[in-house]
Amino acid sequence: METMHVIYWIIGILVVVIFFSGIHIIRPTQRGLIERLGKYRRFANPGFQWIIPVIDRMYKVNVTEQMVDAEPQEIITNDNLNARVDAQVYFKVRPDEESVKNSQYNVNHYQWQIVNLARTTLRNIIGTLTLKSANSERGKINADLHKTLCEETAHWGIEIVRTELKEIDPPKDVQETMNKVVKAENEKIAAVDFATATETQADGLKRAEIKKAEGIKQARILQAQGEAEAIRLVNEAAEKYFIGNAQILRKLEAVEKSLAHNAKVVVPTNTELVNVIGEMAGVLPLKMEEKSPRPPRMA
Repeated sequence: METMHVIYWIIGILVVVIFFSGIHIIRPTQRGLIERLGKYRRFANPGFQWIIPVIDRMYKVNVTEQMVDAEPQEIITNDNLNARVDAQVYFKVRPDEESVKNSQYNVNHYQWQIVNLARTTLRNIIGTLTLKSANSERGKINADLHKTLCEETAHWGIEIVRTELKEIDPPKDVQETMNKVVKAENEKIAAVDFATATETQADGLKRAEIKKAEGIKQARILQAQGEAEAIRLVNEAAEKYFIGNAQILRKLEAVEKSLAHNAKVVVPTNTELVNVIGEMAGVLPLKMEEKSPRPPRMA
């Protein structure tokens, strides 16, 4: 009886050990493939899973987004320059059963395969470009690399999320030459911009001076026209009231201005001005008395 109790205890312990050794927990970021005796058995979703130890075997697959580095490599461009190129590829295994199976059964070590495929694709793309165009067309290179990887990995159960070029570096001597060229171009652009600004400023000053001169000219023209009009009016008045006596008119104006300031004016009696003033006042002009010769004194 004691022997039977020992056997029962051993069997119980073995059952417990086998039960706990068959327990597997699948996380939400994983999916599982269960094989029995080397043959696919079923798909394991996140949560509690139990398999038969020794007979069954579970493979866990990460379905979150992952990144692999294509590693730096020297690529000869179309203009026979060596460029150091590095890129990164972001991908993830699709979480459905068929895709998880394809990632394990259709490709061996898909991370390593993606790296090598990316390196080969980059050599093919950049080899057709010059170094300058490769640096200026990074977006196009990324798009071509992404398209090729998507096509080649379509049956791997993998989704290529995006690709990114980390660097396209030329040799050191070429880089120095390119820096000098860029610096010279920037200085040329700055000089052209400065010259354009100076020319624009000069044109502005020129237009301002022209406007100023036109204003002065117009003012002088208007002033001359005003003076001419005044002279015309004076001449008309002179012809109307003092026909042929313009000089007398000027003298009258002088007298008028003098009288306005209570000034004394001595007017010779034998001048035409006295006659004019007299006629204007209604007084006949004075006549010159003839002096009779004095008789000689008798001695």
